[in-house]
Amino acid sequence: MDFWWILYIIDGLLFALVALTVGYVVFYSVTSLFSRTQEVPKAKRQNRFIILIPAYKSDKTIVQTVASILSQDYPQRMFDVVVISDHQKEMTNMRLAQYTITLLTPNFEKSSKTKSLQYAVLNLPAFKIYDVAVVLNSSSIVEPEFLDKLNNAYETAGTKAIVTHLMPRNRDTSSARLSTVFEEINNSLFRRGHIALGLSAALTSTGVAYDFEWFKNNLMKVRTSTEDKELEAMLIHQQIYVDYFDDIHVYTERKREVADFNKQRRSWVLEQWYSALKNIRFLPAAIFNQQYDWVDKILQWMLLPRTILFPVLVLMSIILPFIYFTLAVKWWIISVIWGFSLALATPNELVDKNWDKDFISLPLATLKNLIKKIHSKTIKK
Repeated sequence: MDFWWILYIIDGLLFALVALTVGYVVFYSVTSLFSRTQEVPKAKRQNRFIILIPAYKSDKTIVQTVASILSQDYPQRMFDVVVISDHQKEMTNMRLAQYTITLLTPNFEKSSKTKSLQYAVLNLPAFKIYDVAVVLNSSSIVEPEFLDKLNNAYETAGTKAIVTHLMPRNRDTSSARLSTVFEEINNSLFRRGHIALGLSAALTSTGVAYDFEWFKNNLMKVRTSTEDKELEAMLIHQQIYVDYFDDIHVYTERKREVADFNKQRRSWVLEQWYSALKNIRFLPAAIFNQQYDWVDKILQWMLLPRTILFPVLVLMSIILPFIYFTLAVKWWIISVIWGFSLALATPNELVDKNWDKDFISLPLATLKNLIKKIHSKTIKK
């Protein structure tokens, strides 16, 4: 097999995978435009909430998070807060102990969010009865009306899981601003775009409310550190619809440094591909049984992440013209389509004077960081 045949095969396979990803993004970018804000009436009953906050080395943010959830307009007798303080400073635990919360202090040899949540559920008093479990990250801040809105939404949705709208707490660096843009694109594609078609919204790592009994029973079946992906798969397997409410906000801390931003993205990529490999065997049966939520979710996990798709599009668009000009044309076209679909999925208020600079500076900073790491490893050798 000569060079040209190898080039055609690589080009064709890579383009097919990119085209699937871009097609998926374009489709849900368009459907997200037809999503409408739901009318949420006042609930006739007040549910009893348990708010679970896993905190691993979160000394800088956890106290503020606890203060925000305790400052609710919702009756205090109707919710309890449990903080799972893992590997945090003694001074932080002393400050947390002053609040009306349940403070758990496990000391896992190998920590994970899954272990913390399971530990909390196992240590809840048997006489306590809850209707809804809410999972928050240790850097999440909520508004005073958060639980009241969540209660109304939960009653309106009539399902066992609802997702809230993640908002940025900070946009002071290129990494933080770009992370905010990516999160809003995710909201458009995987939440607004999906519920507009009657499909389940994707879970987030924070600000998700579950039926307590369902959560308690299914959380113990989770075997990996990616509890949101496993719980999402369980919900879809059990044909439980996941609703999304755009006007219930949870404010989260965005990664300020390029290295932290890249580390977080690498972790998400690995989690996504692990979920795809684990569940792809269910795809034929899901198609045959017309389980559209399950088909969509498996396809979603199989897509190329943006952190990989962007470099592939740039490299193929730049390199191919010097090898075989005709092959490059389709890459130019699909790059324009992909860029247009992302712009369509991005809220107007996020397109500011920093937009172009952030999209250029972050990849350059990432490349610089990578070269520095390779150079340091070379010197050590």
